[in-house]
Amino acid sequence: MQRLFRFPPLWAGLLCAAAMPVLADPPSEAGQASLAHAQSIGPLTPAFLFHDQMPTGVTVTRDGRRFVSYPRWGDHPAFTVAELKNGREAPYPSPAFNAPDLDQPGQHLISVQSVVAPGDGHLWLLDTGTLPGTGYPKSGQLANGPKLVAVELATNQVDRTIVLPDSAALQSTYLNDVRIDTSKGKAGVAYITDSSFTGPGAIIVVDLASGDAWRQLSGASSTQATPGFRPIVEGRYMMQDNGQGQASVPAIPADGIALSPDGTTLYYSPLSSRRLYRVPTTLLRNRDVSEDKLEAAVETVGEKGASDGLLMDDQGRLYATDYEHNAIHIFDTDTGRWSTLAHDPRLLWPDTLSIGPEGDLYVTANQLHRQPQYRSGHDERHKPYVLFRIAAEAEPIPADHHSH
Repeated sequence: MQRLFRFPPLWAGLLCAAAMPVLADPPSEAGQASLAHAQSIGPLTPAFLFHDQMPTGVTVTRDGRRFVSYPRWGDHPAFTVAELKNGREAPYPSPAFNAPDLDQPGQHLISVQSVVAPGDGHLWLLDTGTLPGTGYPKSGQLANGPKLVAVELATNQVDRTIVLPDSAALQSTYLNDVRIDTSKGKAGVAYITDSSFTGPGAIIVVDLASGDAWRQLSGASSTQATPGFRPIVEGRYMMQDNGQGQASVPAIPADGIALSPDGTTLYYSPLSSRRLYRVPTTLLRNRDVSEDKLEAAVETVGEKGASDGLLMDDQGRLYATDYEHNAIHIFDTDTGRWSTLAHDPRLLWPDTLSIGPEGDLYVTANQLHRQPQYRSGHDERHKPYVLFRIAAEAEPIPADHHSH
C-alpha cells in the first residue's frame, strides 16, 4: 500500500519561503547615501565658471594673472583669448586683435589652442590658424594663419609674431601645445606638438630669434596614435561620428608636452594613447640629425593613462591629466613612481594644466568628449565649464630653465 506523507503547515511554509525570493524594502534615502561609491582624491576648488565659451588652454603668471584660450571649433566664440579678472572674461590683448581677419590672418588671432606664460615677461599664444567648416566665409587652415604670438604682459601689447613656414606647419597641421625655453639660442626655442587630424603628428621646433621652424619625428610611431587604442570616457567608448551615421575611433597624434627643469628632455604623448615618451632636446634642435638617430633616441617611459595635458614642475614632477578616469597623476622622474593627485567625477575631460604663484595646480575641465561629434550629433555638454584649483605644493620652472 502506498503511504501518503503530508507536511505539517509549518514545514510547508518554510519550503515555500525557501523557493520564493525574499523581497526587501527599497533602501531609504539615508540608506542610499551610505552605499559604497567611487572615492574622490584631492579636494577641488572651482576657481572660475565659464557659462558661455568652452575653454581649452590656461596659464597663470607669477603674479597671479590668469589667461584662457577658446579655439574656434564648432561654437564660434566671440573671442579666442581672455584674461580672467574681476569675475569676468576680458578679450586679450584686445577685442580687435581677437576678431579674425580672413584677409590678414597673420596679423590677427584666428583660433588659439594654447596660452603659456613661461616667466619671460610674455604671454605666448599658439594660434592654429584654422577655422571650422561652417560659420565663416573661409574654413580650414588659412595661409599665414599658424603662428606664435608674444604679448608683453607689462604693456599688454603684441611684442612679436612668428608665422610658421609651410615646411613646418603643413596644410594638415593642427598646432596644439607649446613649451618655451629662453636659455637656448639667441632668444630661446619653442617646442610645439602637431596634433593633425588628417596628417602626420610631429614635434615642431621654432627658433624664436629668427622665426625659423622645422619638423622632427614627423610621422614617427611615438608621435602617432597608438594602433588599436580605444578610449573609454564616462563608461562608454568615445566614438567620432562623421555626420553620416558612420562612427570611428578618434586617432589623434602628439598632444601633451612638457620640458624637464633643465630643459634637456622633452616629454610628450599622443592624445589617442596611454603611453609617455621622452627625447633629448639637443637632438630636436639639431636640424641635421637623421630620422633614424632621432627615433632611436626616443625612450618609452611607460603607461600613464590617456592624457590631454602634461606639465612639469621645478622639482621634476610630471603632472598628467587622465581623461578616461577624471584624474590627474604625478610621475616622479627621480623615482620612476606614479601617484594620483586628484580624482573627481567633476573632472570631466581635464585638459590643460598650469601652476599658480601659491603652488596650486590649475586645470580646465571642458567636457570635450560630450561634444556633438562624439555623441551622435547631440551636444551633451552641461554648462558651466570649470577652471579648478588643486593644492599641489608645486613651483613653476623658470623660462631660462636654471641656465644661470
